[in-house]
Order: sequence, then C-alpha cells, then structure tokens
Amino acid sequence: VNVGKADTNYQAILQRMLWVPGYTNEARLEALARLWFIDREGTVRIIRQRLARLDNPTWLKALCQWIADEDVKELDEALISSWANKSFLMQTDNERPEYLALVRMYDETVIADLIFDSMLQEKKAWKQSYRTRCWELLHRLSQRDRLIALLEDSTFDEDDLFFIDLQKAKIELGIVPLCREEILWIRELSKPEYSSFWGEAVEALNELDIDRRSEIEMRDIPVAVSLKRHGGEGAFSRSVPVMLREIATQTDNQKHYTETMGGGQYVPGSERLKTYRDKLTWGDAVALEMVLAALDVPQVREHLFDYAIRDNLDVTTEYGGVLALDKKGRFEVLEFKPKVRHHDRRFNASQEMFDAAYTALFHFHFHAQKLRNGDHAGPGAGDKNYANNTRANCLVFTFVDEDTLNVDFYRHGGIVIDLGTISK
Repeated sequence: VNVGKADTNYQAILQRMLWVPGYTNEARLEALARLWFIDREGTVRIIRQRLARLDNPTWLKALCQWIADEDVKELDEALISSWANKSFLMQTDNERPEYLALVRMYDETVIADLIFDSMLQEKKAWKQSYRTRCWELLHRLSQRDRLIALLEDSTFDEDDLFFIDLQKAKIELGIVPLCREEILWIRELSKPEYSSFWGEAVEALNELDIDRRSEIEMRDIPVAVSLKRHGGEGAFSRSVPVMLREIATQTDNQKHYTETMGGGQYVPGSERLKTYRDKLTWGDAVALEMVLAALDVPQVREHLFDYAIRDNLDVTTEYGGVLALDKKGRFEVLEFKPKVRHHDRRFNASQEMFDAAYTALFHFHFHAQKLRNGDHAGPGAGDKNYANNTRANCLVFTFVDEDTLNVDFYRHGGIVIDLGTISK
C-alpha cells in the first residue's frame, strides 16, 4: 500500500478510479483504501465534493458502507446532501445507503436532529444550497412542525440571511416553504428591489380571513397582489364555490381535449373542473378567473397564436414564458425561448424566465409540434414534475388545429383543469 505514496500522478489515477466508469467496486475499494492510507484529509475532501453527484447505485452503496465502516464522521454532511437527492430506484428513505450509513454511525433516533443541527450551523453564503437540501429532506422525514416552530420561536444572527428571509415570510406572509424553488422565490422577493411588491403582498393577504390565509402558497402571492391592484371593491370576499360555479359556466360547454399519450394514466374526465372542485383553494379560483379574463383579450390571443406558430416552425425545442399583469392592469405575454435545447417535446425554462415569474401569474409553454396535436393537449409527465418542483401556476397551450389552441391549467399535486379552447 506504500507504493506511489509520494507520486501525485499515482494519486490522481486512484482518485479517478473512484468516479470514472469502467471499474469494478472491488477495484474502487482498493483504490480508496490506498488513498485513505496516503492522504485522509484529501480523500475526505474529494468524497465530500463528489458523493451527492454519484449516479452509480452499486458503488454508492459500497462507498456509504465504507464510510460507516471507517466511522468517517467528517462526511456526515456529504451523506446528508446525497440522501437529500430524490431517488427513483429506492422508494423509501430508510432504504437509502446514505441513511443506513448514518444509522450505523449514530443512533437512528437522532438522525433528524443531526440534519437539523447541521442545517443551522452552516451559515456561509456558499452553503445555502446545502441548507436547502436539509430543509427538503427534513420535510420528507415529517419534520415540518419542527421547522415551523424554528421560524416562530428563534432569534437568528443578523448575518444568517437564509433564515432571516424564511422567518420574514412566515411572520409577514404566513408562508413556510416546502421545497427549493419556494425558498429561492422567498429569498428573491426579500431583496430590496422587491420591497414595494412585498409590501403590496402583505396588504393583499391582510384582506383574507384566517382560513384562506392558512392555504396561501408562494404561487398565490402574485395573484393576490394583482387582485389587490385591480380587483375592485369586495374582490377578496367572494366565496370560492361561487367563483368556481362561474368558472364552470364559462368552461363546461367548451370543446375539451386530453393528453392521452405522455401524461401518466389516462382517465376520462380527469382534466375537468368538477373532478378537483373540492381540492381547489381560493388562490386556485382567482387564478382560474384571471386566465379566462386574459384569454378574453384579443391582443393576448393574437400574441399567443403568433408565438405558437413560431414554436411550430422551430423543431429544436418547445417555446414558453410567463403571463403577467402590468401595473396598469393589462395582461402581457413575456417570451422566454430556451437557451438549452434538447428536442421538440421539451421546454427548458431559463433563469431569466424564473426571475420574471417571481412576480408574474403563470408559467406557460406550448405543445405545438403539429397543428393538429390534440393527443398531446395537456401537461405531460415532465410538465407535471415541473409543476411539482416549482409549485408554480402553469399553463400549456396545444394546437388542435391551425386556428385553435386548447388551454390547460395545472399545478402541483396532479391538478389539471382543461379550460377549453381559444381561437384566433
């Protein structure tokens, strides 16, 4: 094991063996043993950098077992960060090799405490991604009440901007984020340049009764601000059942088309308003009203059809953007063509689009691969994952013929509502 101890090239080869495809786990473990003997600190550093990005499940399992065997507590954070990544191979968290390694090094009853304490300690700005991972993982471990209590009862250091922003959202908006995108949303709107918008949000939410406020999410904030600006007298007091009946009147007799090929299990009628009536919140009802109002504006329809035709002609990607209300109460369609293009059935939202969407009403994209595309009228599986991850209000517009677009509203939790069609 002393061979090559002082040879940096030899050490570099051993390090590559840990991550580059083509080696057996036995060879990797032997390389790891030699690296551990030669340079423990450097080995900890490289595992800390790489573990969360490891996509070889058998090697991940073996490496986590090795960490537990050697009791390398310096890698707690790396194990937590990797565990926080969602896995499609293992359904439950207690199957994850990272969790099993932590349990071997600690008592299983303190694992949540370990994650919680680690999250609180990491105040450096470059550690905010790690803190967000811990936050999401603690939610998966049913620790939401504890996180809420943290924001309600704690006094944070003035340089702990991560938790100061989250605490501000809890106190002033009544919102405790569930996921990374909601945390980023809160932290963006907490910046000084959004102070006026934030103040309007606080005023708007003060119009709501306690029950409605308890349901508010980040996606409802732009909706509430727009309603405060332009809704008129009594806009916040209307009952949700009344609003939904009016929406049903406008949409039930429309021609409806349903995604039957890529959106998961197809159930007839599964995209109709009546299917989700009991699950829709005040924010959903107002958002649906705003979609219908926007689509009643000739200039909005004209812009959408023009943009959709350009999407149809571009076979490298789907197009999309955001639908917003300006300060004068006019609906506007903001275009954000993807910078990263994979293929004609995928839309990649840019960071510029996310920046614009923090104060906008809806994310949207087109299914415009064909001018008769009714079989794909609605969000596909990838679109639904996008809605679950961003927790935004989303729209998809699908060509059913050259003069007609089908419109679907969707958001997290599998809620999809076909609003019918619009014509040129």
